Amino acid sequence: MGNTFIAILIIAAMIATVIALVRGIIAFLRTSQAELNDQQAGPSQSSLKQNRMMLARITFQAVAVLFVALLLLMNSGK
Repeated sequence: MGNTFIAILIIAAMIATVIALVRGIIAFLRTSQAELNDQQAGPSQSSLKQNRMMLARITFQAVAVLFVALLLLMNSGK
């Protein structure tokens, strides 16, 4: 029962990782040349979204790795 629940959590974290990755790539592709050449103070909205998606992807990857480690620890004693 516990292994199944953790496996579901691993799959959910993997799906969330892929979604964050795709959203970050889309934000990157939508960056226009005008935004890149703009000399305004501070980062653009596109850059902020790219950074948020990168942080979300890294977080979801870390959660997935932790769940895999937990699953391996639970099964190592059997």
